Amino acid sequence: MNFFKLEENNTSVKQEFNAGLTTFLAMMYIVPVNMLIMGDAGMPKDALLTATAVITIISCIFNGFWANTPVALSVGMGLNAYFTYGLVIGMKIPWQTALGVVCLSAIIFVLLSFTNFRIWIMKNIPIDLRRAISAGIGAFICFIGLKQMGFIVDNPATLVSIGNVSDPKVFVGIIGLISIISFWALKLKGGFILSVIVTSIFAWVFGIYDAPKEFFSAPASISPIFMQLDILDALKLALIPAIITFFVTHLFDSVGTLTGVCNRANLFDEHNEEGTHKLAKNLESDAIASVAGSIVGTSTITAFAESASGVEAGGKTGLTAVFTGLLFIFTLFLLPLFSAIPANAIYPILVMVGVLMFSELGKVNYNDPAICVSTFLTVLLMPLTYSITVGLSIGFISYFIVKLVLRKWEDINSGIITLTLISLLAFLVTSAPAFFGKLIGAN
Repeated sequence: MNFFKLEENNTSVKQEFNAGLTTFLAMMYIVPVNMLIMGDAGMPKDALLTATAVITIISCIFNGFWANTPVALSVGMGLNAYFTYGLVIGMKIPWQTALGVVCLSAIIFVLLSFTNFRIWIMKNIPIDLRRAISAGIGAFICFIGLKQMGFIVDNPATLVSIGNVSDPKVFVGIIGLISIISFWALKLKGGFILSVIVTSIFAWVFGIYDAPKEFFSAPASISPIFMQLDILDALKLALIPAIITFFVTHLFDSVGTLTGVCNRANLFDEHNEEGTHKLAKNLESDAIASVAGSIVGTSTITAFAESASGVEAGGKTGLTAVFTGLLFIFTLFLLPLFSAIPANAIYPILVMVGVLMFSELGKVNYNDPAICVSTFLTVLLMPLTYSITVGLSIGFISYFIVKLVLRKWEDINSGIITLTLISLLAFLVTSAPAFFGKLIGAN
């Protein structure tokens, strides 16, 4: 165990195991949740469950040895929703092509992770813009969660309206939402998975959903989704904005999560060389694991904020992440149980994750007109346009315009200019073809 420098970090194998167990219980929900979300894209759920567990096991263990930090990795919430509801359902592309988009964005991340690009981004992109993106994605996945629960439905007169809350399945979703909010407010460890258990039992007892006839089985094969990514089809011009969105969102999400989790454990300081090195190693793990994830058949892999629970339980080294990964082996054998979990016991998790991401707005400096405008448009347009790409693009463009109008030249650095141009390109590729087509047709 000398590799993990346990004595140097004033910890022990027992302490690291307890921390790994705590992290595992806090993020175990990702296995059934990701199975359900990506399953909505038409992917076989049995294979998804195994793939999610496998890539989590590999990613956590890899990061434990590669970065030697107590940070657990798995399929990122938010981007898996964008994968399904933004790309596959929204843009009507095959899930194989969407996996190709994930792979390409991850390859870009890998290449740039071994450069000073991450430092350049952190120095040149205002942290409030990163917070706005996080909050916008939170609003987006919260909207998706409420819609999938049936709590929000289509309305031809007002676009959306409240659903039929007397429907037993919608009521199950409401019970799930109440329970997860309550457990979070009470700061119960493992509150997410506990909410799923409570809501599922309620639905099974009252016969709203069928209870599982068995709990354990052999792991399902991942062959239906393994190596099924279509990279060539993902190289289309129309999908460039999606690739950029996955990359930028992944970067900001990773940097934000890692900074928050590792600062709690005093693992690194972004302003010294050792701290920057640890951050770099974690970002490399994220990037490499995401490439592997697209091959296995999942969306983008990223650091989990739930790692903070393990840190608070005493986790200080990569051994915590290794134990977390090993514990996920048990989830491989829970297919019958996870398959029987009601969808509306899981969708409330999207709403709660949205709430947590939305809380980033409390740290935003609204006295800056550019930040105020860009934050508002980013957060509002992601759910309203059902697109993270549009919200992100308009956010950067509006920030640049306001700074330009106010002649705040010192705030318009190379990073802002670069991302504004990329955002403008993404917006034009997404929207301009239809616009110009109408102009040509009119003439």
